[in-house]
Amino acid sequence: MRLWLALVALLAAPAAAAAELCTEPLTVVFERVSPSVVAIQAMKINKARPQPRFETVVGSGVIIDKDGQILTNAHVVDGAASLSVTLDSGNRVTARILGLDPVMDLALLRVDTAGALPAARLGDSSGVRVGDEVVAIGNPLGLDQTMTRGIVSALNRLLPGISDEPMIQTDAPINPGNSGGPLVDRCGNVVGINTLISEDAQSIGFAVPVSAAKAVLRDLREVGRVIRPWLGMQGRAVDNRLGAVVRMPVTPGYLVEVVYDGSPADRAGVRGGNLSVAVQGEEYLLGGDILTQINGTPIRSHQDYVARVKTLRVGQRVKIVVVRDGTPRELSLTVSERPRLPSDLSD
Repeated sequence: MRLWLALVALLAAPAAAAAELCTEPLTVVFERVSPSVVAIQAMKINKARPQPRFETVVGSGVIIDKDGQILTNAHVVDGAASLSVTLDSGNRVTARILGLDPVMDLALLRVDTAGALPAARLGDSSGVRVGDEVVAIGNPLGLDQTMTRGIVSALNRLLPGISDEPMIQTDAPINPGNSGGPLVDRCGNVVGINTLISEDAQSIGFAVPVSAAKAVLRDLREVGRVIRPWLGMQGRAVDNRLGAVVRMPVTPGYLVEVVYDGSPADRAGVRGGNLSVAVQGEEYLLGGDILTQINGTPIRSHQDYVARVKTLRVGQRVKIVVVRDGTPRELSLTVSERPRLPSDLSD
């Protein structure tokens, strides 16, 4: 019996030790992670503005490889005429963009230095829970190496019109200049890339989950972009309740409000909306087709649509079912690569 208890205690020891690492003082977490956090200065030229045409955007980034690879936000570096990075040592070096993803708002940079750089440890955001304590490290308002503290206040937060990718919500104070910096757990692992704040609320910020970021790193390194399937439709879910309000027959499904010119949906003859109607504070663009199926899979919500499109391949031929004027129609289209859209990286 004593031998069995000793064995249990021995097996539990590594787990207990690992748990203790996550209770280290915040000073230790900062000392461990801050050497890998950098300040980014992007000089951009606005040709449409007479004066001043030059604008300097400041942000943050995190070194993810000792060879000088840095992860940051795409909106910080997009369109930059020149890029520089200030390391924790105070040295300022020139940077170049390896890859940029405007959909997830991520960019991968590279700096060339004589020696190896301190790299942060990328964690697994799938294990993050609401209530977990986190810190944001970056350069808010140009004040370098600043750490703020908070908790994870929500998970899988979808922001219609901003991003279809689920994000981590935190109340750790995030300010202009924090963009691209790491959201770190108490173990010193990067669990997110701080991306945006809500100007209409207090203590609500959002970060790209690091697991989602890691999933696109290879494409950013090797291709310079992330290749995504695209049908070229944008809309929202509808059900029979909407039909009762607008006094017209409505089939449950995905109301197509916008069809992008030249997209697969446009070439297949899918129709978008043309009549703007506000229903209980929600604006609908009626008159378009209602998408009900993609390759036999029912589509009932925006989440259904996004999830199904992600499973498709560029060049794949797919069949969709739309309802137009109460009549189902089957259309065939060829999936294309998602282009950069005007709404990408918008304010």
